[in-house]
Amino acid sequence: MKQHTKIAILGGGGRTGKFLVTQLIDQGYQLKLLLRNPEQFTIDSPLIEVLKGDAVDAKAIHALLEGCEAVISTVGQRKGEPLVSSQATINVLQSMTAYGIRRYIVVAGLNVDTPFDNKSEKTRMATEWMKANFPIPHADRMKAYSILSASTMDWTLVRVPLIVYSKTRGEILVDLEDCKGDTISAAAIGAFLIEQLSDTSYFRTSPFIANP
Repeated sequence: MKQHTKIAILGGGGRTGKFLVTQLIDQGYQLKLLLRNPEQFTIDSPLIEVLKGDAVDAKAIHALLEGCEAVISTVGQRKGEPLVSSQATINVLQSMTAYGIRRYIVVAGLNVDTPFDNKSEKTRMATEWMKANFPIPHADRMKAYSILSASTMDWTLVRVPLIVYSKTRGEILVDLEDCKGDTISAAAIGAFLIEQLSDTSYFRTSPFIANP
């Protein structure tokens, strides 16, 4: 995808999202961000357009996606707040249909299960830990995956292990069945997400990514 295209970003104000936004700007992409608290956002660039709003608000998502060619989401669940994953997915897919947008790239944890997995014992343990300790957000993530699975859009659900907030990209291990590492740097996540804007290899799949 050419850099002069405009990308809609959800979660751009978060810790991982800021790495992604910075990398996209460095590569010359135009960005449109939906932020709940834009006054707290400190990245300044003429390539960024900011809208105030929440991912669970369908109208806000509709405004965000107008004029964009792809959508990337790094939105996470905040403690004590309304469930975001499935509702944001519904909102995004509806607006993508309305605007004729095809590409949707979203980040999730390695605890999301798909029918194509062959998780190692370590990955299964991490998954079971999430199910036991965060059953409601986990169920909402699974609901979001089910919604994506039924969609004909060119989506990719990128599953990640523990995130290290480092600018070092390092080697990225990609696997469709299991997570091959314990951690992934935020810079590596950003780099992989950006690659997916022009790479069709993982359309309608859920790759795990990790650093060795």
